[in-house]
Amino acid sequence: MHLYNQQDLKIYNTLHGEKETFKPITDGYVGMYVCGPTVYSHVHLGNVRTFISFDMIFRYLKHLGYKVRYVRNITDAGHLENDGDIGEDKITKKARLEAIEPMEIVQRYTVDFHNVLNTFNLLPPSIEPTATGHIIEQIELIQSIVDNGFAYTVNGSVYFDVHKYNESNEYGILSKRKLEDLIHNTRALDGQSDKKNPQDFALWKKAEPTHIMRWPSPWSDGFPGWHLECTAMSTKYLGDFFDIHGGGMDLKFPHHECEIAQNQASKGQAPVKYWMHANMLELNGARMSKSTGNFINPAELLSGKNDIMSKAYNPSVIRFFMMQASYRSVLDLTDAGLDASEKGFKRLMDALNLLDSLKTSSTSTHDISAWKQSCYDAMNDDFNTPILIAKLFEAVKFINQIHEGKAAITTTNLEILKETLNAFVFDVLGLENLRESDSSSNKLSGAVELLIKLRQEARANKNFALSDQIRDELAEIGIQLNDSREGTTFSY
Repeated sequence: MHLYNQQDLKIYNTLHGEKETFKPITDGYVGMYVCGPTVYSHVHLGNVRTFISFDMIFRYLKHLGYKVRYVRNITDAGHLENDGDIGEDKITKKARLEAIEPMEIVQRYTVDFHNVLNTFNLLPPSIEPTATGHIIEQIELIQSIVDNGFAYTVNGSVYFDVHKYNESNEYGILSKRKLEDLIHNTRALDGQSDKKNPQDFALWKKAEPTHIMRWPSPWSDGFPGWHLECTAMSTKYLGDFFDIHGGGMDLKFPHHECEIAQNQASKGQAPVKYWMHANMLELNGARMSKSTGNFINPAELLSGKNDIMSKAYNPSVIRFFMMQASYRSVLDLTDAGLDASEKGFKRLMDALNLLDSLKTSSTSTHDISAWKQSCYDAMNDDFNTPILIAKLFEAVKFINQIHEGKAAITTTNLEILKETLNAFVFDVLGLENLRESDSSSNKLSGAVELLIKLRQEARANKNFALSDQIRDELAEIGIQLNDSREGTTFSY
């Protein structure tokens, strides 16, 4: 029997504003779409948090035995400045500023995106479609919306008629916004005179003569609207009605709202059963912003080359830090928080490394089966990773008690403990054991142990300047020496 038949998973559905029991449309199969990056710059750390959150969700669904088709797109055209219908295409603008082809920009930052996500140990999606690879599907989708009377053409551009749609549907069903309020709060913007109403959004934009990225269509040589791309790609690979659509909280309106309207207008039905949204990542209690200088990118955080954090942090430590908050909570990235997570992560890994050396007995002093189910209960409560981690630290306490001879465990229960910890720590949370990583890491460990011996010899010879130099220079590259009565150990 599959695990999913034994567990009662609940998911917070943004559409209804409450947790709901997860029942996939087709038993045993899950279709999940997550909005991917617009590849015109290095991936933002806040976006990394969103993708890590959905990687964890993907991993848990797979762990439960579901066959998951996970689709995460690449936006490589059509995303205009300020997420609107006017202004320059973000990729084209970057290409113009650097005097290179737009697809060079796309290639550069797609490779960067994949490298960053690989560093944080994210699994690749099942399918990673690009907007430019699905122009035909987008044109067909627009034509169906036009044919159904929910779009109009002006000067070669096609706009979605929000007011016409709202006569028979509810625009704002996801974000809980009323069209009347949107009308009242909309200010007139230059360049939107083609629209019947400011709330209408572009399905197809006629390209200006200087616009490089353009395709022929029944309406004009132009390019698709940003909202339309995700509707075309998600339904092509997951069907007109699929299980989960995810993304950052900032996409709920207007992007996801427009996706619902487009699907309803073209297919006559809502596209998604469960809408999920990951919350924001702040930096030192304030919104991350390049303009204010309150900003750090993944490479700076990993290397320690920044003016915000005191040192470099390992990708698994950062991932562990992010898992210590619910994916739906605002998370504040701080040096103190990362430092605490680093200590907690080390405690967890130290306990895992003790498992094989534990002695078993004929009796157990802990109910391992109840503890194991409590781990599932945490994840079944809308992927509650903070509670799961609390349960994992209960196991850390058990392990240390057994190691110290203060508790006992049977061979069978030890196997259950090992299996459960490995499943949740590595398979579900996606953490990596730094002490049991690849051979290059083992070579590094050997080199550090050699430096520790040289430092001990220097101290024995009262050469404290050399001793301090070894310690300080190792610290600069993120390797911390810890002196105690038992000797010197190190941590990354």
